[in-house]
Formats: sequence, C-alpha cells, structure tokens
Amino acid sequence: MNGRKGRMNDAEKELVAMVLSGRTEAFEPLVAPHRQALFGLAYRLTWNAEEAREVAQEALFRAFRHLRRYDPERSFRNWLFQIAANEARDRGRKKVRERQVVEKLAEEPEKRANPEDERDAAEVRAGILKCLDVLGRREREVFVLRDLQDLNIKETARALGCSSLSVRVSLSRAREKVRNALRSRMPHLEESR
Repeated sequence: MNGRKGRMNDAEKELVAMVLSGRTEAFEPLVAPHRQALFGLAYRLTWNAEEAREVAQEALFRAFRHLRRYDPERSFRNWLFQIAANEARDRGRKKVRERQVVEKLAEEPEKRANPEDERDAAEVRAGILKCLDVLGRREREVFVLRDLQDLNIKETARALGCSSLSVRVSLSRAREKVRNALRSRMPHLEESR
C-alpha cells in the first residue's frame, strides 16, 4: 500500500528514518505531497484561509516535533490529518471561549442603586480584560474559565485536561497578577475603598 491510503510506503519510511537520524531536510519531501490536501482539510474545518494556513503550519510543526510517536503501520497522511483536525478543534474551542468572555463582559451590568457603583463595576470589568495580557497562556485559560465563565474547579480542570491542583495553582497566580496589574493601572479604585 502507498502512504496515501494505508501503511507508509518505502520512500516515506526512508524519509522518516532520515529525519529521525537528524537529517531534518528530509522532512520537506516527506510532507510536500500532503501540503495541499492538508490545507484543504484545514480550510474546510475553519472556513478561513488565514486560519487554515496557521492550522496546517502548526500541524506540520507538531508532526515534525512528534515524529518519533508516529506509527508506520498507519497512513502518514491520515496521521497529519488527525493532527490538523485536533489543532482546528482546539482553535475553535479557544475562539468560542474568548467570544463568550467578551459577550459576558459586554452584557448590560446589573442595575445598581448607585450609578457611580455601576460605572466603577464597568471600569473594573474593562480593566480586568486589559490585565489579561499579564497572564501566561495557562493562567489566562484558567482565569477566564473559572472567574469569568463561572466554571467550578473540576469543570475547569476537565475543560483544560489538567488536574484540579494545577487549576488551583494557576488560578491563584492569575488572580494575584490581575490584582497587581489592576492596582498599578487603576490606583484610584484602591484609594476609594
């Protein structure tokens, strides 16, 4: 069988062996026959050409990085497709989470007795969004899911595929960083309390 339908063909096996032995230039001829199909799959999953290019590129990067894990009994093309599909899915989930956070923060704030309190709450919400840039990727994911999306610790851990302990540690760090960033960017709020 050839590398397209089933098992890897002899030429692909040789190229994989070369890459794994340190001859990284053999990676391009290994993936070249699959580039167009990989982009086509990525485009059909994202419906956006720029996003599809990024998905395809990330899939190739991951394939290169994890080539030792590849099972030559499987189709190389299908393995690349699986990596691309996972990347597109992950990006889609991230976009949904980000969109939900923005929508939630854009919702009409609760009616408060004091209009000044309402202004302060809106200012704090906007400040929190601006402070997300001080967080690392995992801290931002945990903070958004736990504190902005109101998932509990277990739900957050499940969504991110990590332990509850990891969520607690990241959440603690994230809250501290956001608190410090808010204090430095909005000192007037601290003074009014």
